[in-house]
Amino acid sequence: MFQRLDAQFPVRYSFMALCAFGALLALFSLTFFGVGWIALIACAALVGVGVHDLRQTRHAILRNYPVIGHMRFLLEFIRPEMRQYFIESDSEATPFSRAQRSLVYQRAKGDPDNQPFGTHLDVGAQGYEWVNHSMSPTKLPSHDFRIWIGGTPEQPSASREPCTQPYHGSVFNISALSFGSLSANAILALNKGAKLGGFAHDTGEGSISEHHRVYGGDLIWEIGSGYFGCRNEDGSFSEERFSANARDPQVKLIEIKMSQGAKPGHGGILPGPKVTAEIAAARGIPEGQDCISPSSHSAFSTPVEMMHFIARLRKLSGGKPTGFKFCIGHPWEWFAIVKAMLETGITPDFIVVDGAEGGTGAAPVEFSDHVGAPLQEGLLLVHNTLIGVNLRNRISIGAAGKVVSAFDLVRLMALGADWCNAGRGFMMALGCIQAQSCHTGKCPTGVTTQDPVRQQALVVPDKAERVRNFHRSTLHALQELVQAAGLTHPQEVNAHHIVRRLTDTEVRLLSNLIMQVEPGALLGPLDQQNNVFRYYWPLASAHSFRANSAAIQVQGLSPARPGDPSAEVPGLAGQPA
Repeated sequence: MFQRLDAQFPVRYSFMALCAFGALLALFSLTFFGVGWIALIACAALVGVGVHDLRQTRHAILRNYPVIGHMRFLLEFIRPEMRQYFIESDSEATPFSRAQRSLVYQRAKGDPDNQPFGTHLDVGAQGYEWVNHSMSPTKLPSHDFRIWIGGTPEQPSASREPCTQPYHGSVFNISALSFGSLSANAILALNKGAKLGGFAHDTGEGSISEHHRVYGGDLIWEIGSGYFGCRNEDGSFSEERFSANARDPQVKLIEIKMSQGAKPGHGGILPGPKVTAEIAAARGIPEGQDCISPSSHSAFSTPVEMMHFIARLRKLSGGKPTGFKFCIGHPWEWFAIVKAMLETGITPDFIVVDGAEGGTGAAPVEFSDHVGAPLQEGLLLVHNTLIGVNLRNRISIGAAGKVVSAFDLVRLMALGADWCNAGRGFMMALGCIQAQSCHTGKCPTGVTTQDPVRQQALVVPDKAERVRNFHRSTLHALQELVQAAGLTHPQEVNAHHIVRRLTDTEVRLLSNLIMQVEPGALLGPLDQQNNVFRYYWPLASAHSFRANSAAIQVQGLSPARPGDPSAEVPGLAGQPA
């Protein structure tokens, strides 16, 4: 922009010169007429900025275009807001479109969310999906859909060290959002909303803070590799501290975090200055010192040890449902965990599959963009593997990754999920405007900040009602979809109910596009199975997360060999070879 202007007339220093002329003019006016103080101060300040610009060495633009060069940085700074409010359409922009955000805001506020004049989506576009409806729709008495996790009171799970306190939970819950990443007021509002609406609130890796306990909403306690809330001084796992927290009646589920979709395989650090007294108390760490989240667990190192750790936590918690959350990476590592289940007879009560499209306060861009399997592929692999070893009926599956609407819920349930979690959806219900400044501590709505002044903008009673409203309205929309399909519960939804457009003239049922494994099929010969099982299942060992070197030698291939056609991941084209 500046080069074009400079080619037409000399502009590089002209604005600074005008500021200097204005200062002289204001000084003249002040001397002879007694007015001009404000103009003199303003022009002199701009001249001072220009002198600083000429002397600084960091920005070449400011050295060449003093004063006026700051316009470039101003426009760059407000570019996201300009695009969001004036340029982008309702269906574009990421991570969430204006239409998605508006839907959450409307439902959270209790405003009508009906859409006039027809869909804004291109129903002829490749990838468009819809739900097949029934000519004989059902009429359901309630939208409060629930499932049992950890068996039922009448029929406990068949796992060793079985669950004795099964949880009757909602099919839609709050995903892992740590105190520290979120403000105290945000945690208070989320938990109060969960209490009012009768659904669960995942603590995130930051453990259970005093703010989680104020309103008594159901908690899913996430245990990360830092063992926050249940650690010894050296960072190792503490049975005594775990049991003290886990046996709290407010804690309903115990969730071991293996990895998260936004940055799988990556640890984290909370710098010492951000470790406040409240955060230190919740996590069981020294105040003011760097808080390290290792990239892997120290309490176990093999799949078999992991299963024994699950059984140990279940026993220490008093028999509460215990499971783990992860994002699919190397398929043989997941298969190794399944083989450990078969060998030990110990099964988790639930598994939460986190998709690579999930969010976090901050992550390296390479991890956000290019590490981890998307939710669809991860969910399909987990669901089908458990079916193939006859363990699906013992393990509930949760799914997390960009869930904001009832159709998102229906689609993931069609792919194998029993329930869904949402993080950013509930953050938007709190008032998040997708400013994407979560990592700066300067969240404009008080959701992701520890600044006591900024978080005062988030009024807990009002936002708690919005959290409940969003949950209730989304489940009401889910009820209407289930009724339209002629069903009685979301768990009856399967891939036969979803249709996907492939081309202008071709559509397919999702059931004809995705991988589907027969019960027990992985316990016998693998010749007729999907390539992901044929190739990776033999590489898995219950006693190591590493690929079985003997199996690699037999096949004569490296598990990471590029271009190998047998190394498929089950997606929408995951058919047997």
